[in-house]
Amino acid sequence: MTVRVACQQLAPQIGDLAGNRARALAAIDAAAAAGARVVVLPELAASGYVFADAAEAHALAEPADGPTVTGWAERAAVHGLVVAGGFAEEGGDGRLYNSAALVDASGVRAVYRKAHLWDREPLVFTPGDEPPPVRDTPHGRIGLMVCYDLEFPEWVRAAALERAELLCVPTNWPREPRPAGERPMEVQRAMVSASTNRMAIAVCDRSGTERGTDWTAGTAIAGPDGWLVAGPPADAPALVIADVDLAAARDKAVGPRNDALADRRPELYGIAIRT
Repeated sequence: MTVRVACQQLAPQIGDLAGNRARALAAIDAAAAAGARVVVLPELAASGYVFADAAEAHALAEPADGPTVTGWAERAAVHGLVVAGGFAEEGGDGRLYNSAALVDASGVRAVYRKAHLWDREPLVFTPGDEPPPVRDTPHGRIGLMVCYDLEFPEWVRAAALERAELLCVPTNWPREPRPAGERPMEVQRAMVSASTNRMAIAVCDRSGTERGTDWTAGTAIAGPDGWLVAGPPADAPALVIADVDLAAARDKAVGPRNDALADRRPELYGIAIRT
């Protein structure tokens, strides 16, 4: 089963909820016009990322049934898409979450709260405590997590064990120094994670500069073998799109004698989980 997957690398403007929502909807429309069936948007696509303080984040947050996610679901219904994207969630308990939603033509399929918070995020957000959701959709069995979550092999493996064929990962990767000619380390981690789990991974980053933070613009799509089939693009808003063989993610064979999941020995892994 080949599915056209698109990542819409955007440049959200901090605090511009209306403008960011409009840009995301236009990006979804453009991806649909290019034949995409699955569209991934960046982390915190509606609000921006570099909050001045918790009060600003609260002012820019919204519930999961707010206008951002509702708008994505409406567009998914119009185009027959699956859409994944990040937003600042007002949890209804006075807490904020760095969340991502997965929607399709039937509505909201999952809301995931980022479990592994990066740098200053704990000053604003409460970490989630639920595993990455994996859902059957009209365009494949799709998992969802956010940015730094991808750096924890146990978390990615959890999605693979739930038989995810495609893992969608909205991200905001701050740019880090790297040797000339090298891919960003974050992109390489996504490639390794895809290869290790024999699962396609679509990572949607952002571009530009926000309050002094430069972004990696590392948007990329890796096939179940780990090799990139699209991205990363230049540091600008961009549509990154590829036809991905999700059926290949159901085959965990690594050569004629090995299997990426069946060869696991969980009884030996206790120390890796406990410590």
